[in-house]
Amino acid sequence: MRISLDKAIELLKQGEVVAIPTETVYGLAADARNAQAIAKIYATKERPANNPLIVHIAGKEQVLDWASDFSPLARKLSEAFWPGPFTLVLPAREDISSAVRAGEPTVALRVPAHPVTRQLLSESGLGLAAPSANKYTQLSPTTAAHVESSLGDDIPVLDGGACQVGIESTIVSVSGDSWQLLRPGMISEAAVELAAGSPACKKAVVETPKAPGQHLLHYSPRTPCLLFDSRHSLTAYAAKVPDAAALLIGNQDVASVKRSIALLPDPALAAEQLYAALHTLDAMHASLILIESPPDTPDWAALKDRLQRAAYQPPA
Repeated sequence: MRISLDKAIELLKQGEVVAIPTETVYGLAADARNAQAIAKIYATKERPANNPLIVHIAGKEQVLDWASDFSPLARKLSEAFWPGPFTLVLPAREDISSAVRAGEPTVALRVPAHPVTRQLLSESGLGLAAPSANKYTQLSPTTAAHVESSLGDDIPVLDGGACQVGIESTIVSVSGDSWQLLRPGMISEAAVELAAGSPACKKAVVETPKAPGQHLLHYSPRTPCLLFDSRHSLTAYAAKVPDAAALLIGNQDVASVKRSIALLPDPALAAEQLYAALHTLDAMHASLILIESPPDTPDWAALKDRLQRAAYQPPA
């Protein structure tokens, strides 16, 4: 159900959930200070309550409304990467709902760059908890149609077009003058290190906070997926499974695969295409989706992370 900006603000202030666009993926938003509204996010997504949510805010001037500390390092990173696909995990204020924090002593904050959602945050005056607008562990949505496919036509959706970044934000935890990378994204660890002026803390000073998107099976199509380290091994396997579909990197010339989509061989462009390609392959109802792994290099790390989780096979 597509709705206007004014209607989205009205529903959110009434404690309802609304799917909203961001530059990363569509989020299922609710007022982050309304515990009943937060409960609707968890229920709609069928998401475990021990999985924290990211709170989307209008600007860094609102950080201390949610966090008990905004250290010089955290300020430096916010200035470098906000608005944008970057989430800071900071010590939470005591008055922030445990439901948003999933019982953690920290809160995850992001200033999104999407113009529609920036207007929504500014005009509503709300902080919005907004995990991806899909069922838990399933494929993230990068269009309004993806949201409706996952959650149904009754979910109100503020349509902002296709997401331009295409995968979830980089998540970094800051404690004092130390930082940790909790989830890779299109803002690389190297870029964070450059902005911070120091390398990531590999041995946590405090216990590593929980972060969204860390379940081993995540970002996953309904169709089973297999991940291959090389085009050669994918091609050999495909010859045995004639009804399989494939997600490839670069050229699409695989004679043994009748149905395939090739991502562009550039990590930023491939990230923008990734979930839409997987949604399309999922709709083909193949017996398997065979996935060519991206190069094992830092600039492909975020895509590799998403594809490893999409193809995760639990131990028998």
